Amino acid sequence: MSKDQAIGGAILVVCVLVAVLYIAGMFFYPFIQNYVNIGTEETVRYWLVAVPVLVAFVAILLIGAWIGWTMATTPPPKPIEEITTEMEEKKEEAKTEEPAPASAAPEKKKKSDK
Repeated sequence: MSKDQAIGGAILVVCVLVAVLYIAGMFFYPFIQNYVNIGTEETVRYWLVAVPVLVAFVAILLIGAWIGWTMATTPPPKPIEEITTEMEEKKEEAKTEEPAPASAAPEKKKKSDK
């Protein structure tokens, strides 16, 4: 098993465990209240909904802030007219330059010529 597979397996186990505990707390809290008493049923259900909503809301705001930061700090691109003008100038320069004369490469002697 590779390192990536082990990490993936650990993430899977943690997510399934959190999901089971969340469902148990949300729907079966009256049955487990005898074992774990952390508040009334209404209080527990409120926090089981409020915390994930808060985390998701803050995550969305952070993503929006990151997009805004990226847009604010990235320089604007060149206008398309400048790019096409530069490309045309490069083509003209390449056409005006004369090709370098091909140098006569010495022929290699064959083994039988030796």
